Amino acid sequence: MQRRDFITGIAVAAIARPVAANAGRWPTQLVRMVCPLAPGGGIDATARIVAARLSEIWGQQVVVENKSGASGNIAAEFVARSNPDGYTIYIATFPHATNSYLYPSVREFIAYAKVNKLSYASSGHGTSLHLAGELFKRRAGIEITHVPYRGAGPAFNDLIPGRVDAMINFTASSLPLARQGQLRALAVASAQRLTVAPDLPTMAEAGVAGVEVSSWSAFFVPAKTPEDIIRKIHDDTVAVLAEPAVRGNLEQVGVVVIGSTPDELAAFLSAEMDKWGHVIKEANIRAQ
Repeated sequence: MQRRDFITGIAVAAIARPVAANAGRWPTQLVRMVCPLAPGGGIDATARIVAARLSEIWGQQVVVENKSGASGNIAAEFVARSNPDGYTIYIATFPHATNSYLYPSVREFIAYAKVNKLSYASSGHGTSLHLAGELFKRRAGIEITHVPYRGAGPAFNDLIPGRVDAMINFTASSLPLARQGQLRALAVASAQRLTVAPDLPTMAEAGVAGVEVSSWSAFFVPAKTPEDIIRKIHDDTVAVLAEPAVRGNLEQVGVVVIGSTPDELAAFLSAEMDKWGHVIKEANIRAQ
C-alpha cells in the first residue's frame, strides 16, 4: 500500500449564541469578526464569506481579524474581554468544545495498520485534527503514531512525499490535492456524503462507525451583550446563510450550512464537549 492517504473532514456552520436593547440603530460603526485561526483555512473562508454579505446588509464594514494561537484561546479571551455591545463577534470552531479538557478503502488501511508501524499527521498537539486521529484509532482498533506539525501546510509537506502515512484534514485544503493526484482520499468523517465529493464514502459506510468529526464554526459575543443585538446578529446571519450565492460559495469550500438557534447551538456544544472530553481523557492529551 502506498502512503499519502487522508480522510477529509467537513466544516459545519452553526450560527448564534444566547446572552443578553439598543438594536434599533445598531450597527453604527465597524464590526470586528475575530477568527481563531490563521488566514487561508476553512474557518477563515467561512468568516470572510459571511462577513462580506453582512457588511452589505448592515451598511457597516464587518472586518475579519485573525488571532490564532493556543487552540483558539487567544481569540476567545480577546472577545470575552471586549465591550458587550455587539461590535466584536467571535467565530468559534472545534476547539471551543475541547479546550476545557485538555487506500482504496478504509478497511484496507486498517488491515495494513495492524501489521505495520504507521504514523498520522496533524496541524498541532491538541487540535481538532489530532483528536480526530485519536478517535479514529479507537474506533478502528489500531495503533498509529501521532506526528504534530505547526499547521496543515507543513504536515502536507511531509504527507505528500510519504514521510508520514496518513492525515485527517479539512475538506477545503485536502480535496484539491486529492484531485491533483498528490493524495488519496479514503472517506469523509461526516454523517452524510459531501456534495463536493459524492464518490467518497462516509466512515460508517467504510466500516468504521462512530467517527464523525465536524470542524464546525459558530458566532459568539461577550456575555451581557443586549438580547436584541444578539437577536439581530443571529437573524441577519441566518438570512445571509440562506442566500443561494452565499450558500453556494460556502459549499464550494466544503461547508454544510445549518444556521442553528441559540438553544440548538448550546445543545450541540454540550454534546461536542462530552464526546471529545472522553477522547482527550482516554488519550491522556494535555495542553502544551
